Amino acid sequence: MNRRRCAAAAITVVSAVTLLAAPGQAFAVPQPPEPPRKSLEEVRKELDELYRKAASATDAYNLAEEQADRQSAQIVKLAQEIVKGQARIDDLKDRAGATARAQYRGGGLPPEAQFVLTDDPQLFLDAAGRIKAGGKATKDLLGELNRTQADLQAYSKQASAQWALLEANRVKKDKHKKEINKQIAAARQIEEQLQKEELARLRKLEQEAAYRAQTAWLDSGVLKEINGRATGQGKAAVAFATKQIGKPYVWGAEGPGSYDCSGLTSQAWAAAGRGIPRTSQEQWRLLPRVDIKDMRPGDLIIYHADASHVGMYVGDGAIVHAPRPGRNVTLAGAGSMAILGVVRPDK
Repeated sequence: MNRRRCAAAAITVVSAVTLLAAPGQAFAVPQPPEPPRKSLEEVRKELDELYRKAASATDAYNLAEEQADRQSAQIVKLAQEIVKGQARIDDLKDRAGATARAQYRGGGLPPEAQFVLTDDPQLFLDAAGRIKAGGKATKDLLGELNRTQADLQAYSKQASAQWALLEANRVKKDKHKKEINKQIAAARQIEEQLQKEELARLRKLEQEAAYRAQTAWLDSGVLKEINGRATGQGKAAVAFATKQIGKPYVWGAEGPGSYDCSGLTSQAWAAAGRGIPRTSQEQWRLLPRVDIKDMRPGDLIIYHADASHVGMYVGDGAIVHAPRPGRNVTLAGAGSMAILGVVRPDK
């Protein structure tokens, strides 16, 4: 009986091992459930956030580049001053050397001092005057030499400081450039995963969201209060900006073939004869602000809490702007994005 039980158990084990080892038999490892796919509206919001972060980084990059350009120009100016200062020092040293050589040839005294030894009173008085004038000239020469050397040292110190700032801004530029590319790459990765039909639907959702925001802005009655007339410069700025419609957005670009948002507005006002800051954040910080109800064509509308986007008001509740990567310069509703405020370049 015990032998039968042992044999039965052995057969059971062998059968189990044979089954597990049999070719073609596989047991799937349980896979975690796929995460629920985001709706297109969620994708739209995510893309909008990524492109806004890219725009903010672009503004920081442009500011660092503008500062680096100013520092480079300052370094060139300082270098020119250093060269002129060194030439002046060389000239002063030559003059001081000539005076010393004259004294050496006169036995340690300048020629005028030789007359002190004369018995002629008039010659003595004349020599005394020349000695006094010569002493003052020598003192002035040494004073100018010391001042020029001090200026040269100051210029060198300033140049060193500017070099340090320039290098710091180069580091900032590299950092912001990486951030821009990172955000744009993340957005494009999302877009590449969408089907053609989904991309078309996404574009429609973007337009619908902009339309809702613009409608709400107009429904507030704000357009009824806006009645400002553009100045001559404002008209020129609007004319330049609207001529760029259809050209692609490229971050960091200032034309003529492509623009980013603040590149467009700064170049438009430059064409109108007024220089303004390069970035939307600096435009918001430095240009005079006006109430929306007092807005007129040519004014700049700054968007988002971080002032990372800007468009130019062209009238009738519309702006011209360079939206983001993958889009072209276009007209849009002035209220289609979150307005931070309005600034006026020609106030």
